[in-house]
Parts: sequence; structure tokens; C-alpha cells
Amino acid sequence: MRALILGGTAEGRELAARLTAEGWAVTSSLAGRVAAPRLPVGRVRIGGFGGPAGLARHLVEEDVTVLVDATHPFAERISISAAEAARATGVALVALHRPAWTPGRGEEWLEVDSMAEAAALVRRRFRAPFLTIGRQQLAHFAEDAEGRYLIRCVDEPEPPLPPNRTVVLSRGPYEVAAERKLMRDYAVDCLVTKNSGGAATHAKLEAARDLRKPVVMVRRPRLPGADIAVVVEDVDSAVRAARRAGWTR
Repeated sequence: MRALILGGTAEGRELAARLTAEGWAVTSSLAGRVAAPRLPVGRVRIGGFGGPAGLARHLVEEDVTVLVDATHPFAERISISAAEAARATGVALVALHRPAWTPGRGEEWLEVDSMAEAAALVRRRFRAPFLTIGRQQLAHFAEDAEGRYLIRCVDEPEPPLPPNRTVVLSRGPYEVAAERKLMRDYAVDCLVTKNSGGAATHAKLEAARDLRKPVVMVRRPRLPGADIAVVVEDVDSAVRAARRAGWTR
């Protein structure tokens, strides 16, 4: 049985290890946006497939039993390709997306539907935002010449960027005490993030709560393919769904 796992998330890596241990031939496909990604066990490919048609062709040529979308919850393009390729080929689709965060007691969330809305809100209300949104959408904040930005990324971001900025390069998981210190050291007045879910970066939300800093939270997009996928929130459920796909093939 063959599994194609899309995404370099922690859940995707754990699933690759679990299925490999059960005797599956596993290929993990990573987007290639991080210079030195954490690699899962099994075969790894880097880069896209050429859209839904290219992915569908790969599923057929490689005789894939189950396609697992374990991408970041905001990786809409590849999730759309996965859904369309699964529809075209009839290959079973499992969507492994960890639960979204919900505001805890004492947390002040300002929820928006897009990064453009987040940037507009920040520009109106704040002067020292802490951006933890990755590298891809920093351009939304680039025209703010008044704000003093703290930006955290895994790899060095490319322009356009806010003119008054400090960039910190690091990779989670993070601890609450270290997050509080970082926010204090740079005197941030809000945290800007996407509702990615998961434990690895949740500490920033706890630190913002402790320091009484508002969180500008970008809501998740609707999951493409939810109508045809087996949607699960944890690796155990994904393993069971993959087994079922193998039994019913």
C-alpha cells in the first residue's frame, strides 16, 4: 500500500513514521519554502506537482492508495489541488488538520478574515506589533512607515517589508517564559498570528495573555475538499483512516 502525504507539519512527520512502521510505502511531499526543513522518514520529494492535473497524474502513475493532506491549515492552494486530484482519480483523501485554537480565559482576540484586514487593523490601532505569520504575507505590512515591527520567521524574509523592523530567526516549539521575555524586550503592543493550532507555538498566546497584549488573529480559511475527504484532527485517526482506505481499495 502506498501513501502520499502532503505537508511538512509535525503531524505529517509523525504519520509518515507510523505508516512506514506498518509496512506502507510512504512518500512525503514538501513545498520547499523552508531552507532546511525537518524531514520525515521514508521517501521525500520537494516542490509542487504542477497543479491538480499534475498531482492526479502522480497519484495514478505511483498507484497511490491514500492521499493525506497534512499541510498547514493556511496552505489553501495545495489543499485545493489535493481535493481536485482526489475527485478526478477516486483516490481516498484524508485531511489531517489539527484543531484550531480558541481564546482562553483572559485572552483578548481581535479576529479577522484575512491578512489584509489584519494589516489594516494593526495600522489603525497599534505601533509595535509582533508578527508571527511566516514569510509569505509580510508585504501586507510593508507600507506602514509608522509602526515598529518585530518579525519572527524560520528563514530570512524577502522584501517588501516594513521599513522599521527587527527580524528574529527561530523555529518552535517555544516556551511561555521565553515568549514573555521576547515581548517585553521589544516592548510589543500586540501579537499578530494565524490560527494555525497545535502546541508548538501556543506559548505566544499564553505570553500575550500574561502581558495583557491583544492578539490579532487571522481566522482559518474553509477546508477545501471537506465534502469528499475523511477529515481528522490527530494522527491516530489519520492512521485508522489510511488503514480503511487500504482495506476497501
